[in-house]
Amino acid sequence: MVPPPATSSNPQQIQQFLNSVLSQRGPSALPYVEDTKWLIRQHLVTLMSHFPSLEPKTSSFTHNDGRSANLLQVDGTIPMFYMSVTYNIPIIIWLMESYPRHAPCVYLNPTRDMIIKRPHSHVSPSGLVSIPYLQNWIHPSSNLVDLVHNLSATFARDPPLYSQRVPNPNPNPNPNPPLNPSGSINSSISSSYGSVGRSPVMQQPPRAQQYPASPYGRVRTQTEDAAEVYRKNAVNKLVEMVHGDTTGVRKAREAEMEALFSTQAVLRRREEDINRGLKEMQDEKESLEQQLQVVLMNTDILDSWVRDNKEKTKKWGDLDVDNAFECMDLLSKQMLESTAADLAIEDAVYSLDKALQEGTVPFDQYLRNVRLLSREQFFQRATAAKVRAVQMQAQVASLTARIQQFIA
Repeated sequence: MVPPPATSSNPQQIQQFLNSVLSQRGPSALPYVEDTKWLIRQHLVTLMSHFPSLEPKTSSFTHNDGRSANLLQVDGTIPMFYMSVTYNIPIIIWLMESYPRHAPCVYLNPTRDMIIKRPHSHVSPSGLVSIPYLQNWIHPSSNLVDLVHNLSATFARDPPLYSQRVPNPNPNPNPNPPLNPSGSINSSISSSYGSVGRSPVMQQPPRAQQYPASPYGRVRTQTEDAAEVYRKNAVNKLVEMVHGDTTGVRKAREAEMEALFSTQAVLRRREEDINRGLKEMQDEKESLEQQLQVVLMNTDILDSWVRDNKEKTKKWGDLDVDNAFECMDLLSKQMLESTAADLAIEDAVYSLDKALQEGTVPFDQYLRNVRLLSREQFFQRATAAKVRAVQMQAQVASLTARIQQFIA
């Protein structure tokens, strides 16, 4: 439908452009998942190698709900074979945020002298394309190259665009319009877009100026002056240099910002750790102050008890510790002696362990003493267990007698 571009973009420039836009971070980053950006780049590079007339760009896309997002698009023309002649269909392929897990969004991009066929089985009046390949998009087997091949095949079966004649400022006095090379009249589009008697305009105009200005900036008319062409080339080169310098400065600043953000995150974590440690120290300080108050209070109680009982100890003279407590019966006395012996042996074994660790007691002597003390401790514990059993029997018998006496 439009003339093919005169030149194709440099593959190296396309790769540099994709690397630049897909590696951006921060607020200007494209809204694609990081794990899929490399796959998106591969899809676009492969598509450009198969179809040099397409070119990747970034632009703002407005969703149906009013949201706007900066997305990647593929802008250009795709070939269509119709009646043994190749034509170029202008399209725009939008890579949505969920690409490549979900299908892209394809629109026709007709020029001013083109109109979309109505009705069309795969193109809406707004230019939105819907073909089975898009509806049955399956990740990861689906890709952009196969999509363009399917678009070309679908459009070849039913061309989606027609040309409308531009009014001639110098009308031809001949009322009969000339015939195009195919023998059909290049008439303007009538109000009935769906008529089947029309055929898509597949001829190329005899004059270059009959084509509208190319929307892709790749076609130059032959009437341009050499000085104007040189000036435009110089301006474009200067713009590219400025763009490259700006991109380099932006990348450097983004790297510095990333480093500052990382440092800020580390400082925030350290601040949280310091605040948490400070709070724990304050809590520990309060707990120790409370324990100190308890200790001071107990110390005052003990001091007052010692002062109160100091006169009593003077009256008793030398007090025998072993006879400080009097047992009620023989079993209680035996129980006291066995328990005291058991605890004393425990202290003796502990003292032997410390002496062995310090090297003041030989190992063989340590084993001999521990064996003797352990045997003695066993007998004392067995005696205590028997006495405890007899005491329990006595208590049970006493309770039984009391119960019977109460019942009687």
